[in-house]
Amino acid sequence: MADLRVRMRAFIDGEVIPRESELVAEDAAAGQILDELRSRAKELGLWALGHPAEVGGGGLPFMDFVYLNEIIGRSEFGQLAVGSVTMQDTIMLHKHGTDEQRQRWVTGMVAGDVLPSVGLTEPEVAGSDPTLIATHAELDGDTWVINGHKWFTTGVNVAAYCTVFARTEDESVPRHSRISSIIVPTDTPGFEIVRSIPTMGHDPSDHFEVRLTDVRVPKENLLGERGKGFVIAQDRLGPGRIFHCMRWLGQAQRAYELMCERANSRYVHGSLLADKGEVHRYISESAAEIQAARLMTLDAARVMDTGDDARIQIGLIKFWGARMLHNVVDRAIQVHGALGLTADTPLERMYRQARYARIYDGPDEVHRMSTARRLLRDPDAAPWR
Repeated sequence: MADLRVRMRAFIDGEVIPRESELVAEDAAAGQILDELRSRAKELGLWALGHPAEVGGGGLPFMDFVYLNEIIGRSEFGQLAVGSVTMQDTIMLHKHGTDEQRQRWVTGMVAGDVLPSVGLTEPEVAGSDPTLIATHAELDGDTWVINGHKWFTTGVNVAAYCTVFARTEDESVPRHSRISSIIVPTDTPGFEIVRSIPTMGHDPSDHFEVRLTDVRVPKENLLGERGKGFVIAQDRLGPGRIFHCMRWLGQAQRAYELMCERANSRYVHGSLLADKGEVHRYISESAAEIQAARLMTLDAARVMDTGDDARIQIGLIKFWGARMLHNVVDRAIQVHGALGLTADTPLERMYRQARYARIYDGPDEVHRMSTARRLLRDPDAAPWR
């Protein structure tokens, strides 16, 4: 594992990061560069390492991949370059899908030939409460008919299919059992990509608004059991939050390194920035916050690896890790001064990406609230007990 981490660090730092200024253009040339990096990752044995071995992936244990994801996260393009961007969906289909669904989609995702998307969030209802989903699906003979409205459907413009979460059960069923997940090929009639949603610094962005109007797919496209969509969504989001937190650590560590380099080279008011007391505080607090978040994240991964309930650990790191990332990148920009606000360093883009972290996969407030409720019900459930 140590050798693998060394090789991944050499690839991300030596081959992916130097191409970032070209990759951010998101044009045809950037696509070609990304294809070259993917080929290179496969050549180096760094491709799809966390995907299950039985479907053609590297088969790394969960904890091992968590460690590796810290390095992949040093570049926002790391996931795309090493094939881990489809990992959550591969695992979801591998666990809940039928043999036919696995055969049709999973092999292509592991190879990087098929990209997935997920239709979960809706503009009309609170995304942090998936039981409120308004998109509706009903059976018409052997066909699901789906009508609804989704947004922040990431990557759907290049995806082969979208896993649509829709209400299939009526009010007589408990609210956590009213939602099902259905696989919808993106070329299905009635599946309309309305627009790319302009987001912070990204127009167009890779987040899309989608409308489904009388979309018809075979009943066999149901993913998992009917009414188990909430469970399937949580199965996907739980490990994903740990992966996010490890990637945030990679970003924070890179910002920390840039901050140290700047402090050791910038001379101002009679001495280097590295000699200033306030900069000392920035460096030490950043190091402490990164290390605390890292240990919390690894502990959450350890609990999940044992098969135990890790919801408290995951809830804690989701809001704590997002705060840590913002703090460290913000301090790094402050040490760089005006340079930190320009595109001459990766920091201004990292800062914008850091702000997303407090929203996606559940906003900070929801994770704090749900974690506090669990701890109040059972104080002995605290991670140190």
